[in-house]
Amino acid sequence: MGWYRKTFILDKGYQGKQTYITFDGVSMDADIWLNGHHLGNHPYGYTPFSFNLTDRLNPVGKPNVLVVRAKNLGKNSRWYAGSGIYRHVWLMALNSVHTAIDGNYVTTPSIAPGTAQVRIENTIENEAAQTKVLDIQVEVVSPSGQVVASQKQSISIAARSTKLSMLQVPVNSPTLWTLEKPVLYSARVTLLAGGKTLDQTTTPFGIRSLQFDGQKGFLLNGNVVKLKGGCIHHDNGPLGAVAIDRAEERKIELLKKAGYNAVRLSHNPSSSAILNACDRLGMLVVTDAFDMWEKEKLGVKNGYHQYFKTWWKKDVDAIMLRDRNHPAIIMWGIGNEIWEAADTSGHRIAKQLADEVRRLDPTRAVTEAMLYLPQQIKFKWEAFAPHLDNLDVDGYNYFIGGKYDPMQRDSATIHRYESEHAKHPKKLYMATESYPSAALENWEAAETYPFVIGGFSWTAMDYIGEANIGGPTLITETTKVPQGLMSLMLFFKPESWPVYNANCGDLDLIGNRKAASYYQNVVWRNSPIELLVHRPLPDGMKEARSPWGFPDELKSWTWPSQEGKPMQVNVYTRSKRVSLELNGRPIAEQVVPAGSITASFSVPYQPGTLTARGFDGETEMGSSSLSTVGKPVAIRLIADRTTINADAQDLAYVQVEIVDEKGQVVPVSDDLEISYELSGNATLAGVGNGNQADMTSFQQPHKKVYQGRGLAIIRSNRQKGAVTLTATASGMKAGQVQITLK
Repeated sequence: MGWYRKTFILDKGYQGKQTYITFDGVSMDADIWLNGHHLGNHPYGYTPFSFNLTDRLNPVGKPNVLVVRAKNLGKNSRWYAGSGIYRHVWLMALNSVHTAIDGNYVTTPSIAPGTAQVRIENTIENEAAQTKVLDIQVEVVSPSGQVVASQKQSISIAARSTKLSMLQVPVNSPTLWTLEKPVLYSARVTLLAGGKTLDQTTTPFGIRSLQFDGQKGFLLNGNVVKLKGGCIHHDNGPLGAVAIDRAEERKIELLKKAGYNAVRLSHNPSSSAILNACDRLGMLVVTDAFDMWEKEKLGVKNGYHQYFKTWWKKDVDAIMLRDRNHPAIIMWGIGNEIWEAADTSGHRIAKQLADEVRRLDPTRAVTEAMLYLPQQIKFKWEAFAPHLDNLDVDGYNYFIGGKYDPMQRDSATIHRYESEHAKHPKKLYMATESYPSAALENWEAAETYPFVIGGFSWTAMDYIGEANIGGPTLITETTKVPQGLMSLMLFFKPESWPVYNANCGDLDLIGNRKAASYYQNVVWRNSPIELLVHRPLPDGMKEARSPWGFPDELKSWTWPSQEGKPMQVNVYTRSKRVSLELNGRPIAEQVVPAGSITASFSVPYQPGTLTARGFDGETEMGSSSLSTVGKPVAIRLIADRTTINADAQDLAYVQVEIVDEKGQVVPVSDDLEISYELSGNATLAGVGNGNQADMTSFQQPHKKVYQGRGLAIIRSNRQKGAVTLTATASGMKAGQVQITLK
């Protein structure tokens, strides 16, 4: 339980105004008081909420006390939720006549060559005691700041009432929002009375069209797009759950660079900051509203199911009203692996949710992530049909290659994309979650069937919680590995601890790419060939892998003490034939097996350079090389940005690398602890590495590296100037980087 108290004194700018406070997220079960008066309660930790403070405020010049209590009691999530006020809070003073909070709704109902129609719906609130006659001026502003379309209308709004206005304006020669060029316009809405401005709001939006066609697939601006997606949770690694804008933006930057074009925000509404980042960077979004409806799930006794019956509509409305202007969002998700999906209560709730979503935004598709759960074995697949009838796009979790995953116990319920599409030819289908090892099969389904639009790996990035669901473990060669979900018993044994993150990400907790990411990029045809080497196994041991795991491979040809010993080398490529060279000499060749993109070799380790080349016939399609590096001698610091804003909200992410004399990263220096010293007006917001078992603090100014890499995060304060980060370690040349705060 956490208490927050803020004392504040309003200046004359608030006199005669309507004063609102908006919380973007408080985890969870938040109660708010102002000057001893209880304003209200908000249970869900992931949705925004607002209060009108006006009637409870003390006069201008006198202190006010705002109190927030957050109760995060017991187990309320299956992942690390964080606690308290972890997203932005805004205080707003508005005139008595104003656009409601989240009161603008901008759509582009038609786009034709050379023109687009932009519709702006505006919800106006009149808190005054008399009727008002208003002029509403709507302007569409281009990215360069020019007004490219405008229109005005007059309305009368009664005292203490709300009214909806709608204006539609043509925009000539619009630049469309695309993944490659995510151009954002703004809708500026001004409320005037007698020529005087009462209120003005600016809403960013994108001009783009969405189509969900059962014969063609998903189309963005008339072009077919397949989703190269990954699921992400809301935490920001070493920072915890706090949603600092730059942290959210960097996450999307990393995923875009790693080849993704879509994210699924699992399994809860996100911060507004990450949606803003997706809009700016060109990343498609599938949302997720709830992980539970009315029924408790997986022992999460303090979960949202306690509040669902009373709060579902309020929370859906909060999600929709805040987020429906984001061009990045293409689908609204109403649930994930819902316990009651196959019974009549699930049918009823799915319809309620889908109807409410479509009421507030009919321009996008409604989807849900479905899983045939063990306790639902008593139901035939047909029992889900009334539920699925509410969806435009069916999302399947862990259906490999378009069929139901037999790991989920009931092989009699094998379900295929083809058979469902034959029954529902207008629908689309996607893999809302998939195992890393099933990436090829899922993508082949997307390439084969227009109505399969791609999917989302679990997960795109490591996250805190669900500890070790993707981690490998060593067992004796004679041990029989349990199959399917029963194999998880290997990873949740006491001897597997300490572990704090899921270790199933394509990227690790600090943003470095892992083996599954390289494999995925070959699957997606983003990369022609990738070369990885399995970590050596102790004699008499073998690797057991979780369903969410991937082989313990590295992009490294530096293996001290392994000279002459066989190393497992995997080459991922769509080429027909792979040739392997060591120090310029051909050592092996292999035809890639049919239906696979993997060529596996056993190579006696010898320092030098290992190269894989992929061929179709005699034509080389691509190559990948790994070289042995030298001994570690120095620390190198690389800041993602050397100039950041002095606003207490900006971050510089500093990559920490242990390098040899040639500047090559040395991946075998895991025991090296780095000490950090920061001078200047900034703070060290967090330190981290990619090791799921390193339980040392994110907050102390020291941390070991992992596979030669670490991370330090610098947070600005409100003073301009320069700060210097120095990193030292025993026997290493120190690293240093300077950041300017402007």
